[in-house]
Amino acid sequence: MEWANDGKSKGGVLAHLERLEIQVNRSRKNLEDPQRAQAVESALGTKIHKLRCLRDELRAEVKQRQARVKASTVNVEPDQTLEISEQEVAERRKENVKAILQAYRFTGLSGKLTSRGVCVCISTAFEGNLLDSYFIDLVIQKPLRIHHHSIPVFIPLEEISVKHLQTNIQHFLFCLCEYLNAYAGRKYQADRLQSDFAAFLAGPLRRNSLCNLLSFTYKVEPRGQSFPFCARLLYKDLTTALPTDVTVTYQGMDALSPAWEEQRASHENLFFSKPLHQVFTSFARKGEKLDMSLVS
Repeated sequence: MEWANDGKSKGGVLAHLERLEIQVNRSRKNLEDPQRAQAVESALGTKIHKLRCLRDELRAEVKQRQARVKASTVNVEPDQTLEISEQEVAERRKENVKAILQAYRFTGLSGKLTSRGVCVCISTAFEGNLLDSYFIDLVIQKPLRIHHHSIPVFIPLEEISVKHLQTNIQHFLFCLCEYLNAYAGRKYQADRLQSDFAAFLAGPLRRNSLCNLLSFTYKVEPRGQSFPFCARLLYKDLTTALPTDVTVTYQGMDALSPAWEEQRASHENLFFSKPLHQVFTSFARKGEKLDMSLVS
């Protein structure tokens, strides 16, 4: 023990005891830290061992499942797997076509399932009049193809098929209906002109097979001696039943009076906006006086 010159202990006995207590605590802590560290290390080691065991079990289970899947597919030929897949696709397409036919039944489309796929019937109409019907027999496979059809050769069936048949069968049928109904409407108008208004014609009606080019000479007064008009109607848009280009000329006069020129221009407007039989119905009712209420 260290003593001061006055014979008393340095700092007093209590202070010396405090210093001794601190030293004892430090010595005890130094002894406890390694023990605590050893205990923590032992616990972590146990946990790591358990996790490794779980990992090994999971790996073994994954390998077993992979082996079972591989064993179940070994006996299935690749071609057979592909065939099953294509068959499922074909079945889905059949169901899709069936739903389409049911949805479009009231718009002129109907059909029935066949051993190859589906046969679609397209019924055309114009102004509420039922006209010709056409069919198209589709083979539901990959790719879709047309087996038989009664579509007229001048309808661009191949072009429509290339654009829409493989990608959107609804749009394919919709486009085909547009072309067929427009053709039926143009043909209906030309037939009505020849059959019901032949007295107005000063010559034959000339038309092509698609009925998208019509030319004829007519008079607005069948029994009169007036010079006839010459009309040329062109339907550039094959999906419409009204012309896109109309030319009306007046035969027998190089220069028309203002009244005749006004009548000629009115005729052009009528042919642009109304079906042929409606235009000539106006001529029949009014004679020389054109029914201007029909001009839209």
